[in-house]
Amino acid sequence: MASRARGFGQYDGVARAIERVGERWALLIVRDLLVGARRYGDLKASLPRIPTNILADRLRELQESGVVRRVPTVRGGYELTELGRELEPVVLALGRWGWSVLGDPGEGEQLSHEALVIALRAAFRADAAAREPATEYVLHVGRASVAATVAAGSLDVVPIGPDAVPQPRPVPMGLAHAAAPPAESVEFALEPAELRDLIAGRADAAGVPVLAGDDDGVARFARTFRIEPVEPPERAAGAGGAAEASVA
Repeated sequence: MASRARGFGQYDGVARAIERVGERWALLIVRDLLVGARRYGDLKASLPRIPTNILADRLRELQESGVVRRVPTVRGGYELTELGRELEPVVLALGRWGWSVLGDPGEGEQLSHEALVIALRAAFRADAAAREPATEYVLHVGRASVAATVAAGSLDVVPIGPDAVPQPRPVPMGLAHAAAPPAESVEFALEPAELRDLIAGRADAAGVPVLAGDDDGVARFARTFRIEPVEPPERAAGAGGAAEASVA
């Protein structure tokens, strides 16, 4: 069992969870491993600012906590345990909250392939997807690229591109009888802040250039992937004042 030398002295589930996965960088490692098994070098590439000794320490601590294990068939590889995979709804909820208050990118901030995969999982609305035709979205956001297949209210999304870690393409639930890729497809590119605005409903899908495929695909994407923004108090107050003024 993991050491509790830095424990909070609290017999509580939240406290225990933070003791196990609350150290700096730990949940970002979990986020990346939710996309699939990764080697040490893959994790370092996805988290370029993490010092190598800290990455090694966090992996060791996560192993001691039963969250991460070595992949026997992949030299230097790590994957989540069953206990670790149970963190997925927590990470997705945290991601939704974070995207809702994201703001503009800071200097040097980038969006990795793995982060983009998790962002789309967090933003996915199965009820909206069920009303749309099956579609494959090829999305480029800054330096990150993914392929997302949406059909029958289910989502399968994987990183793509020459610097992405190859991933198997399992058939997701709801696609078990699909013999061919979806007939509808669209490919488009955005900057990270533009993606934030698109999934927040702040951007006009018609203004996003389509690189290939269905011209209506971006609008369909915006209906299928949505994270409502949280307006800053001063902006919300201003909007309320403007509304009152217009009524007066």
